[in-house]
Amino acid sequence: MATFPGAERPDEGPAKRFSDDLIGLDPADPEAKAFAEHLDRMERERPGYTVEGYLAGVADFADSANRASGEQRFLAVLVVALILLGVLISVWFGLGEIIGVLFG
Repeated sequence: MATFPGAERPDEGPAKRFSDDLIGLDPADPEAKAFAEHLDRMERERPGYTVEGYLAGVADFADSANRASGEQRFLAVLVVALILLGVLISVWFGLGEIIGVLFG
């Protein structure tokens, strides 16, 4: 298993990692668990210029978009829709060029 700064061992979750910050709170409380997960997301370090780092960033965006509601969720859906529209347009023009070169 590859490790890098900020990586957790499987037996050690965010609540265990931030036990000093959660002194006095019930470890079984859902709000305390959510706070520990929030701290974990804030202090997580990933390799920046690797495929794993980029995919982890996309996963973080998807997780936060799923947690959002109202206008923030609409804005996240709009950003994703615009990205997909750009990819579709690029593929359409690319295929048009390929077909034009092959059969034109």
